[in-house]
Amino acid sequence: MATKTKKTVKKVAKKAVKAVKVVKAAPRKSKSVAVKSFKLAKDKTPFMTYQVSQQTIYWAILFIYIMILSLWILNIQLDTLRIIDKINAL
Repeated sequence: MATKTKKTVKKVAKKAVKAVKVVKAAPRKSKSVAVKSFKLAKDKTPFMTYQVSQQTIYWAILFIYIMILSLWILNIQLDTLRIIDKINAL
C-alpha cells in the first residue's frame, strides 16, 4: 500500500490590530432661547362680508373681457347665419 504523505501548510502570521483612540466630544452648551411674547390675533371677519380688494378688481376685469369676447363670437355666428339664409333664399 501506498503511504500518504502529509502536505505542509504555511501559516500566515497575523498582524497586530492597532487600538483606535475614541475621542469624546466636549459637551455642547445649549443656547438659551429668547422668550417671545404672544401677539394678539386679528378678529376674524364674518364670511359674508363684502370688501373690494385688488383681486376683486382683477376678477371683474376678467369677467368683462370674457363677456365682450363671447358677445363678439355670438355676433359673428349671427352674421354667418344671415349670409347662409340669403344664399339659401336665392
